[in-house]
Order: sequence, then C-alpha cells, then structure tokens
Amino acid sequence: FAISIVAILIAGMLSIPAAFPAAHKIVNTQPLTNQANSRRSRFWVQLPLILSRCGFMLCRVIPEYILAFLLVSLLGPSAWPAILALAIHNFGILGRLGAETIENTPVEIPRALYAQGLRRSQVTFTAILPMSATRWCIFFFYRWETCIREATVLGMLGIASIGYWVRETRARDWYDEMLFFTLVGAGLVLIVDLISTATRRAIRQH
Repeated sequence: FAISIVAILIAGMLSIPAAFPAAHKIVNTQPLTNQANSRRSRFWVQLPLILSRCGFMLCRVIPEYILAFLLVSLLGPSAWPAILALAIHNFGILGRLGAETIENTPVEIPRALYAQGLRRSQVTFTAILPMSATRWCIFFFYRWETCIREATVLGMLGIASIGYWVRETRARDWYDEMLFFTLVGAGLVLIVDLISTATRRAIRQH
C-alpha cells in the first residue's frame, strides 16, 4: 500500500509539468490560435513535442517488472526499486494521458484570455490546468489501482511487499500462510479499487 502511494505521487507530480511540452496547443509558437507556424519555427516547435512524447513512450514500453529487476541489482532488495519502477512506468502513462487531456481541452476560454494579452504561462495556469484537472484526477486514481496490483507482484523479486511473503511461504511449503498472504493482497487490492472507484465517481459528478 505504501509503495503504491509513494510511486503514484511521484509519477503524478512529475507528469503534470512534463505533459505541457507534449501538447501542441501549448508549445506552438502561436498557441491557441489558428495561425500556422513558419518553416523556421516548425523544427523548434516539434523538438519538445518529439522529445517529450518519446520519453513518455520509453517509460511506458518497459514493463515495471523489468525496471524493478534492473533497479534491484543497483539498489538492493529494498522498497525503492519497486517505487521507482512503478513511478517511471506510470510517469510515461500519466504524461501521455495528460498531454492528450490538454489537447482535448476546449479552447474558447483560453483563446479569449490569450487574445486579451495574457502570457502563455498565465493562460496555462489560470485556464487550461483547472479545466483539465478533473480528467487528470480520474486518470491518477485509475493508475493508483494498477500500482497496488503491481506492487504486490514485484515482491516476487525479493522486494518487501506481500508478494515477497507469498514467495517465501511457497518456498517453505507453508501453504496455509501462503493462502493467508494471497488473501491479504487480494483484500488490499479490493479496498484500493473501491476507494479509487468512489473517488472517480465523485469527481465525475462534480
């Protein structure tokens, strides 16, 4: 439970600022307008988009289990390999979802503010970020559900989680204790699923 919370908080906090360079309507030389970019500026517009989206893709395509396996060899069998593996993978997912959320945000209000002379950063923090916050929260809690499941599985690598105790009891043929830890893990996942579902439902209603 603690591993999943720390991991998703790290991923969430880092993905919010990283999502903006991956959105066309933010990094465009003429943001929130219909004006086309010049050929000279087109490369510099595309560069942060390409780098950001490639970074998100790289974080997404590497499974958490492989990341944790590599980090265990570097950091030892502590909780941090699991935390960092989950944070890196979910950073890529939340960053890409955040960029798509920004792209799908209605442009009428931000465009009007930009036309009135507000700077790009002011429009971003006063209009685009609040308008996309609800969708971001829904994605955040959905990925938290996944983190709690993966944190249990990563214990098979020797990381201190319920999966570790499942592996140890299985190795000693203590099947009653193995069943107990398996049920504890399933119950914990169920509790987090219920919390996440209720929170996302409340966010949608508001």
